[in-house]
Amino acid sequence: MIDAKNVTISDSEWEVMRALWTMGKPTSRELIDAMAGLKGWSASTTKTLLHRLIEKGAVNKIGAARPFVYQAEVGEAPSMVAAANDLFDHMCAMRAGATIASVIESRELSKNDIAKLQSILAEKAKTAPEKVECNCLPGHHMCKEVDDDG
Repeated sequence: MIDAKNVTISDSEWEVMRALWTMGKPTSRELIDAMAGLKGWSASTTKTLLHRLIEKGAVNKIGAARPFVYQAEVGEAPSMVAAANDLFDHMCAMRAGATIASVIESRELSKNDIAKLQSILAEKAKTAPEKVECNCLPGHHMCKEVDDDG
């Protein structure tokens, strides 16, 4: 497996990756049929996205003859973490907490998920600063304190 941090996946490519992670090692026909049923995509759309993912190293084509079989070369959980970290790396650090809170409010979480979050937050609270500093352009801090309205 390759490091998920080294692969940038587009929105449409995420759909193909989710199918691969779910299906394991599908044939090209199984994947084409799944994406047609799920997204209404043509065979050429799925093939194009597969080839892009192969070029990026995120997917591997197994075999030299048909039926081709495909497998993910990046893990699902590491890819999600890398994508989330990439998103947060592009926003003002002062906004991270409010953004995480909004995401948590908008998602269904299991009791186990909530317990894990509470544990992580309790541990982070021990060393958290009073205020997270802005990491925008030096000398051009246009950020204001984050309030309840974001």
